[in-house]
Amino acid sequence: MRLDDPRIKRLVTLITAAVTPPPGKGRIALALVMGTICHMIFAIAVLSMMTAMFFGMSESFGTVPWPWAALANAVLILQFPLLHSFLLSKPGMQIVARLIPGPHGGTLSTTTYAIIASLQLAALFLLWTPSGIIWYRADGWALVAICVAYAATWLLLIKASFDAGAEVQSGALGWMSLLGKIKPVFPDMPTRGLFRHIRQPIYVAFALTLWAVPVWTPDQLALAVSYTAYCLLAPRLKERRFEQRYGAAFDRYRDRVPYVLPKLTSKERKNGANPAE
Repeated sequence: MRLDDPRIKRLVTLITAAVTPPPGKGRIALALVMGTICHMIFAIAVLSMMTAMFFGMSESFGTVPWPWAALANAVLILQFPLLHSFLLSKPGMQIVARLIPGPHGGTLSTTTYAIIASLQLAALFLLWTPSGIIWYRADGWALVAICVAYAATWLLLIKASFDAGAEVQSGALGWMSLLGKIKPVFPDMPTRGLFRHIRQPIYVAFALTLWAVPVWTPDQLALAVSYTAYCLLAPRLKERRFEQRYGAAFDRYRDRVPYVLPKLTSKERKNGANPAE
């Protein structure tokens, strides 16, 4: 039987039709699969972070023997800010856009980035090897007060994330754009909500979560000190990108709104409320 036989051609056509989804189905399936993976891993990362820090990093699944555990924990601390910041650079964003093969990698880049960041955070809090040393464990009214403060810092972080654009922060922008067959459109430069008072409310809120915990250990102190430093320094790189993207609008905003500490006088608050003027 020859390859150009009509029966062979018909068989090839039938097989191709069977394994090739109808137009748009592959794109829709990819969008839904990526969205599901992204938000599942995001939820695992957030829940593991909330739980691990609530117990002062004294409860986790890491089992590296000491003193090697100190090195392993240091690597876990460093891997997030280093890779997180690199992937936000121009070369890093190009790499992220190519991680999903095919024509949709660029559209899905925010979703891919969120998946990577969530995996990094999950690794940090799930693979940490506790030291076994507990300096302080709140109880009674102190426990109640600290738990309220801890919950408040997380609500502040959620509020700041929504003000910045929840679709970007959660990774939804990429897969939802692919699902709708539209080009991803990033939110405008955030100047509303908490961004009226300080330029970096997400970093400030995250730093606060590190300190409002009811259990204190050497582990939690190492995490709090290192990531507070990251929260103070890393936004400088972010603001360089904003300056390049938004130009004079960001310069005016930066002139009016403080970096991490809100201004106190009513006149200054009023000026900070209209940063785009």
